Amino acid sequence: MFWPSLRWQDLLDIFIIAFVVYKLLLLVVGTRAVQLLRGLMVLGITAALANLLELKALTWVLSRFFQALLIVIPVLFQPELRRVLEELGRGHLWRIQKGKEKLETLADEVLRALLYLQSKRIGALLVLQRQTGLKEVWRSAVPIKAQPSQELLVSLFWPGNPLHDGAVILDRNSVIAASCYLPLTEKSDLSRWYGTRHRAALGVTEISDALALVVSEERGEISLAVNGRISNPLNEEQLRKLLLHYFRGKDGYRSFWDRFRDSLIEEDSVIDYDD
Repeated sequence: MFWPSLRWQDLLDIFIIAFVVYKLLLLVVGTRAVQLLRGLMVLGITAALANLLELKALTWVLSRFFQALLIVIPVLFQPELRRVLEELGRGHLWRIQKGKEKLETLADEVLRALLYLQSKRIGALLVLQRQTGLKEVWRSAVPIKAQPSQELLVSLFWPGNPLHDGAVILDRNSVIAASCYLPLTEKSDLSRWYGTRHRAALGVTEISDALALVVSEERGEISLAVNGRISNPLNEEQLRKLLLHYFRGKDGYRSFWDRFRDSLIEEDSVIDYDD
């Protein structure tokens, strides 16, 4: 029997190999090596079928081809192999969780974009998608599917850009879509100081658990809308704390705003329109 002869060392051996293969695959995702690996998989399946069907000529050709690959592979995968060795030397290959540096970089990119738009008084509406999906909102918009960066976000809201008139929706991994038209709030007692962007921010947070950040071009302020309520203008430190909370995604979805509000905003800094 196989299982009675299986030692704990064998399980550890299998785990280590699987983990190393997984990390190596992560390093080649998005590179040309992926296409090469797919080609090798096709050849491997073809060789297995040829051997099963006893196609001797094809089996002989493929066996010689794979022997030649032992020399060719280091040449074809030279950039990827060098990258693996560099990552191994830095210790990055063994990181299981998403690096803190990457999370801080994403938060910093969005923060710098918001602060730049604020300094230039360029109106913007940024929606941070959480547990509730917003596909019904962004499926009719322009898909972006790119990693958040200051340059990308600023260019999307830049006056004259065909996509600037609307909201940008992103999640913890990418900018999902631009030029998104959101439902407006139906609150009738909203202050006249708030324009269409603020009404749209309130509207999308009334139908979902999303967070909406609004840059006012008239007053040069950045406000946060959540659960149908809107905050007073946020400063740089408050924005940084909010974005770090969001991209880390450590808190439960229900407690996210409660914990953030307790540590960030005083009791009188959130406007309640039910009063």
